[in-house]
Amino acid sequence: MPPPTVPFFLTSTTLAATAKKPQPQSQPCDAQAQAAAASEASAASASYAVRMRLNPHLALRLFDHLLRSGADPDPVAYELAFASCARGKVRATAAQLHAHAAKRGLVASHRRVRCRLVHAYAVCGMLPHARRVFDGGTDNDMVAWNCLLRGYAQEGGDADLLRDFFARMPSRDSVSWNTVLSWCVVNGEYDEAIAVFREMLASQECQPDRVTLVSVVSAIAYLGALAQGLWAHAYVFRKGVKVEEKLSSALINMYSKCGFIEGAVYVFDNVRGKRSLDTWNAMLAGFTANGCSERALGLFTRMESTGLMPNKITFNCVLNACSHGGLVEEGMRCFQRMSRVYGIEPDIAHYGCMVDLFCRAGMFEKAEQIIQIMPMEPDASMLKALLGACRTHKNLELGKKAGHRLIETAPNDHAGYVLLSNIYALDGNWGGVHKVRKLMLNRGVLKTPGSSSVELNGVIHEFISGDKSHSRKRDIYKMLGEICQQLKSAGYTPDTSQVLLDIDDEDVKESSLALHSEKLAIAFGLISTAPGTPIRVVNNLRICGDCHNAIKLLSKIYGRCIIVRDANRFHHFRKGSCSCGDYW
Repeated sequence: MPPPTVPFFLTSTTLAATAKKPQPQSQPCDAQAQAAAASEASAASASYAVRMRLNPHLALRLFDHLLRSGADPDPVAYELAFASCARGKVRATAAQLHAHAAKRGLVASHRRVRCRLVHAYAVCGMLPHARRVFDGGTDNDMVAWNCLLRGYAQEGGDADLLRDFFARMPSRDSVSWNTVLSWCVVNGEYDEAIAVFREMLASQECQPDRVTLVSVVSAIAYLGALAQGLWAHAYVFRKGVKVEEKLSSALINMYSKCGFIEGAVYVFDNVRGKRSLDTWNAMLAGFTANGCSERALGLFTRMESTGLMPNKITFNCVLNACSHGGLVEEGMRCFQRMSRVYGIEPDIAHYGCMVDLFCRAGMFEKAEQIIQIMPMEPDASMLKALLGACRTHKNLELGKKAGHRLIETAPNDHAGYVLLSNIYALDGNWGGVHKVRKLMLNRGVLKTPGSSSVELNGVIHEFISGDKSHSRKRDIYKMLGEICQQLKSAGYTPDTSQVLLDIDDEDVKESSLALHSEKLAIAFGLISTAPGTPIRVVNNLRICGDCHNAIKLLSKIYGRCIIVRDANRFHHFRKGSCSCGDYW
């Protein structure tokens, strides 16, 4: 394969001198002198290689000095030089070194040099070059296969090429499996991550390690699949896997996102040795997301007593806890302490927490003051918080202003259009609703369908709003009929203002509400689990007001704990009340 031609990173004179050394004229010479010269050159190259290994940040400069000395670099020197190219992602340098090594036949004859070159090209995003070098070798080892696999898995890589290359590998080790698992999690392919993990166990090629389990537990956390999470945690115990910082944080996050906060507390309390800041932050975030604001603040006080310095993430969790718990005064004190005591300058996330804090309390003037004094423009998350609060507190005029600003800030996000439509609908302004919907249509912005999932015996069952394709649809719709009767008997009245369509027939509006994905998922949970069993629902959108009110009553009627994780937070429904304090 002809090496790529790129500008030299070394001087042209250096390469010319090393690539075309003048051949001495034939003359009688002493064999001992030749051997001594060769030994000296080899020693010089080895000496530079040692210095390159001890000073990796100077590897390329030392390689240049080696060439200038007149000695030929040995394979180890090329390996270290390619490794330096990979660390710095120096594309041109890697290509030039490739040309330099190819002239000496090292790429074809030395497997380790070729492997390092494949790695350098892959890290630099030059996958076609990496693949050509890889295909040119007949003795590629596992390291070379994994180097190219990681190249396919890096950001922007081709998913189909990754899957095909992984399937073609003659054998796979933990690095191979972990690379694919990590790619699945990073790219949101959580179901595929679980499937890959099961394939890994079935193949018996290698045992999962801590890196494997961190990826798997992270995928389970997103899916909210508690049964699978419990199995994964049991696997950790059974195999004696050491629960270090990253794995403990992943387990805490998994239990928190599955709505099983006591499981997260168990992991936190049983961390061996000194807890890292990431572990404390994971537990703080868990308490906050599950509506345990007082416990979050208590944990923060406990963390401070250990002498551990909080960071920006810590205060983001604490301020969120104050916001979700309606603790306005405590939130203001924490916001001030962040900069005055710990010297942490607030960023957009911290200002967003304060805006949310004031909005939830109906203190819109203070929220607007925060937006005016902060040194950056409000982002979409902040405007969504303001708009949601305007909907809850019926501050429709401010809501319209915030909604239009949100659409300007995030024109491709459907949430802004839907929330603004909601404001107009609450105001009875159907002309405004049609105008917003038309703008959304003209811009090609599509509303994400409501989707809710329930885990049953380790299997995820997904429901789409209005969908009637589930295998047990007859039983589900029969249960929905019973639910509607029970709700009416309990004094429930459907909130048809949540239906963002100009429909005069109230029965049609009520039918639309009854088919929201949350209600379908809960109906399935009621007919598929024993009485008293908690029902856990994961929803891709924010729960609507009608579903929130209905689920509160259902938790009391059926004596069930119903835990809903929506796009915003957790809602724990028990005995007719909700942990969110009716702010959704």
